[in-house]
Amino acid sequence: MKGWWACSRPRSVLARAVAGRPSPRPTAGIKRQAADSEQLGAAQREGSPSRSASVSTTCLDTTKMPPVVGKKAKKGILERLNAGEIVIGDGGFVFALEKRGYVKAGPWTPEAAVEHPEAVRQLHREFLRAGSNVMQTFTFYASEDKLENRGNYVLEKISGQKVNEAACDIARQVADEGDALVAGGVSQTPSYLSCKSETEVKKVFLQQLEVFMKKNVDFLIAEYFEHVEEAVWAVETLIASGKPVAATMCIGPEGDLHGVPPGECAVRLVKAGLEPRVATRWDIQKYAREAYNMGIRYIGGCCGFEPYHIRAIAEELAPERGFLPPASEKHGSWGSALDMHTKPWVRARARKEYWENLRIASGRPYNPSMSKPDGWGVTKGTAELMQQKEATTEQQLKELFEKQKFKLQ
Repeated sequence: MKGWWACSRPRSVLARAVAGRPSPRPTAGIKRQAADSEQLGAAQREGSPSRSASVSTTCLDTTKMPPVVGKKAKKGILERLNAGEIVIGDGGFVFALEKRGYVKAGPWTPEAAVEHPEAVRQLHREFLRAGSNVMQTFTFYASEDKLENRGNYVLEKISGQKVNEAACDIARQVADEGDALVAGGVSQTPSYLSCKSETEVKKVFLQQLEVFMKKNVDFLIAEYFEHVEEAVWAVETLIASGKPVAATMCIGPEGDLHGVPPGECAVRLVKAGLEPRVATRWDIQKYAREAYNMGIRYIGGCCGFEPYHIRAIAEELAPERGFLPPASEKHGSWGSALDMHTKPWVRARARKEYWENLRIASGRPYNPSMSKPDGWGVTKGTAELMQQKEATTEQQLKELFEKQKFKLQ
């Protein structure tokens, strides 16, 4: 994960592919296998009208709105979206758990689901408490080829099946503590980067899909793909399950690593002003409102998204949803709880206008703006992208350092 992609950011989702017929409403990338075999990337969905929210944004006082309590009968993801509901996803597990000491930066693999299940369970609960409606399985980079890539010998201790099964069990347990769904996730693979065939790459996805079917997840997500070709292969594998499928890509305005433009990838990226390290809760509130106004009804996060980012989405869209998340008991939206501070100059910040007009600055270059993602002009098949089971050698690192011309500042 390089450049601005390592920053906290909203998860951009593929618009629903259109095969000559309109979608009843934007579904933020949710896709079900259909008789007409809709093809991913057939067209980019551009703002089809959505049903008006049943609750006006002007008629609810969120400061007096109680958190939701109790359990309701669960509806599926498509039922919720087709009813015009707002679905809030979770955030980034690998970054959060790396900070807490359970994931190794570099390989970013999720063996913590087996080694430290309580840590994974706790983070799921934090997202649930923050307002998430979806518990995504901690299966990012859980393919077997990734678990034994470049000196990361997880497979010598734990099988990929056990990692995926443990992640599904933990996600289901926490989802059942509330009204949340479980989404099984797959991500990009070393096999694709190493020019393996379509059949071989799909076999990698199929190994994870078999676990997701066994554990009966509610829907599936193909996430964080840098090549649209591989994303299509993932979706084609997942839709065979008959379950709803969502897909996301990790690309910038210039398109994927093959140079395929965003329009052809059928994605819509949100170009928000991000801090070089972490987006603020207010950035995310603005993003949530803009996404909602565009017709998006399933909104979540990726690497760097903490539970408080998810809470910001839930609080911003509380008028439309009709309730606040439990975590709002300890938070005042837009700094409103600062009115309890002992110092007057801090109390003066207890208003939305202050935070809306505050220009966040860190003193680093390109701030506050979206920097250009690193790419180095490489793509699938380039020597530097070819994967290996052995650890990266000192010579390989030396060559990379020379190319980067790394300097300590």
